Amino acid sequence: MTARILVVDDVPANLKLLEARLLAEYYDVVTARSGPDAIEICEVSRVDVVLLDVMMPGMDGFEVCRRLKADPSTTHIPVIMITALDQPADRVRGLEAGADDFLTKPVKDLQLLTRVKSLARLKALTDELRLRAATTRNIGIEQLLQQKIGDTDERPSVLLVEEDEASGAQIKRILRGHFEVEVAADPQAALQRAAGGAFECVIVSTRSSRYDPLRLCAQLRALERAHLVPIILLADEQDEEYVIRGLELAVNDYVLRPVERQELVARLRTQIRRKRYNDGLRSSVARTVEMAVTDPLTGLHNRRYLDSHLQTLFDRAVARRRPLSVMFADVDRFKAINDTLGHDAGDAVLKEFAGRLRRNLRGIDLVCRYGGEEFVIVMPETELAIAEKVAERVRRQIAESPFHIGEGRPPISITASLGVAARREGEDTVRALIKRADMALYEAKTRGRNRVVAPAA
Repeated sequence: MTARILVVDDVPANLKLLEARLLAEYYDVVTARSGPDAIEICEVSRVDVVLLDVMMPGMDGFEVCRRLKADPSTTHIPVIMITALDQPADRVRGLEAGADDFLTKPVKDLQLLTRVKSLARLKALTDELRLRAATTRNIGIEQLLQQKIGDTDERPSVLLVEEDEASGAQIKRILRGHFEVEVAADPQAALQRAAGGAFECVIVSTRSSRYDPLRLCAQLRALERAHLVPIILLADEQDEEYVIRGLELAVNDYVLRPVERQELVARLRTQIRRKRYNDGLRSSVARTVEMAVTDPLTGLHNRRYLDSHLQTLFDRAVARRRPLSVMFADVDRFKAINDTLGHDAGDAVLKEFAGRLRRNLRGIDLVCRYGGEEFVIVMPETELAIAEKVAERVRRQIAESPFHIGEGRPPISITASLGVAARREGEDTVRALIKRADMALYEAKTRGRNRVVAPAA
């Protein structure tokens, strides 16, 4: 895949070397020789991955990373820190600054390119989610982008797949106080737990005599419940080629033995932070879609949903040669309620009206607020005669019980007019069906209201 990579280093020779490696893989490469320049490039242009040198004069890589991750406009850009330092404390410091990965000089080509490819792929997913979420302003995107892993008191739940009992107990001790860890000794147990549990990360040990760890990672990715959960390999020094293949397939990160406590904790936090970030974006997209087809006052589907879904129900009824009926319901003299009692009373009436519709209809019936005080109900598998009886039941439920309009205010009596129409065999259309139901409603209004009209099909 193509991606735009920003290489940041104050040494020209290092810049040229990394640039040549990446250009050979057909990446688009931009360079910066200082921290402030790197931050400016990220703020004003598209960057998919940042390769960031740690040891730079003025503003070092740790500070650059910290600032990028603190800014909602750049926090989603993956950062790989590159340094000659090879102490666990330095890696931990970089990860705690928000870095997504940490490579030590001299950087091996396979490690570099595999990391860049993996993070660029993840960035593409994040960009798509951000684009969808940004289509509306009322989903709390700014608060979402600033959210940190520590915003919740709950300890993240982690699944460790390790057949060696002593090693499993050691990792569990290392993570105690930071994560809730469950240990599975074999792949079937791991798959069963992952399918049934809400884990935020899975650690898979490469030390196994009974199964292929990479096959297990692929199987985890195939699970609906776990396919977005980050996977970290727990590997040995000699497993480099194995780890690189894992990164190309399904693995998000790896930790080498002997395990350094702070590094493992930091890498887990990094993966879980990014998972929660993307989960939040997905949730925002889902809420946006729901809001687009839901009436906020009544909680019913709105006209936009009706317009798109009614055609599907109509076509299905035609194909199966099954009945389909449509009911229009309108609150009688609703304007007078708003004018004399206020819009809050009118809102209360509409919400209760919607509730009574729901209670008197089936789960398969589509109930929508068509606009104002008018509602439309689509009834699959329903003949006109049955639909008329249902409409009459709804009318009685509306008329026989007063509507409460707020604390300290007396309830009021409401009536409704309803029109019903059914699909006709032959050259019928959705538009014609809606028109007949609407005309039946109009006839109910002109004949004195508080009645049901259902012209013969």
